[in-house]
Amino acid sequence: MSRTPLPVEDYASRISAYVYGNVLVLTALLPLNGSVGLTHAGLVVIGTSLSTFVAHAFAESVGRSARSGRQLTTAERIAELRDSVPVLTSGFVPALVVGMGGFGWIELDSALILAEIWVVTRIASITYVITRLRGERPNGQTLIGSLVLGAVAVAVVAIKLILTH
Repeated sequence: MSRTPLPVEDYASRISAYVYGNVLVLTALLPLNGSVGLTHAGLVVIGTSLSTFVAHAFAESVGRSARSGRQLTTAERIAELRDSVPVLTSGFVPALVVGMGGFGWIELDSALILAEIWVVTRIASITYVITRLRGERPNGQTLIGSLVLGAVAVAVVAIKLILTH
């Protein structure tokens, strides 16, 4: 049974949520290195994911309502929530990795570094998903795009940290 591909607007919305959530989780993770306890680190990651999910779903709903010139139906609001779910997934593995530190399996600083590497890798790898959604095969340009996207994401996070911390 083959699935019907998502319309471009839907998958673009989910990719936006995915990248946005990962950027904000990375921004939350970096200042935690060497300065906080395990509970605080875990709560920051979970809180960032949850609050970003709510803010993203709200903002996307307002934007969709503005584009359509009317209030959204319940089905459209649910669709906006579904399209914002990738924001939640951005903090799942980092929270688990930080939790591993709670069990003493790894040091907290190591857990934070692993979580940061995971998030940058997730952001960079979205180029492969986009390529496949377009019906194309990944190639050398996909790899280069992935490396550039990862570098740009790190630069965006650095700018955000410089301006806000």
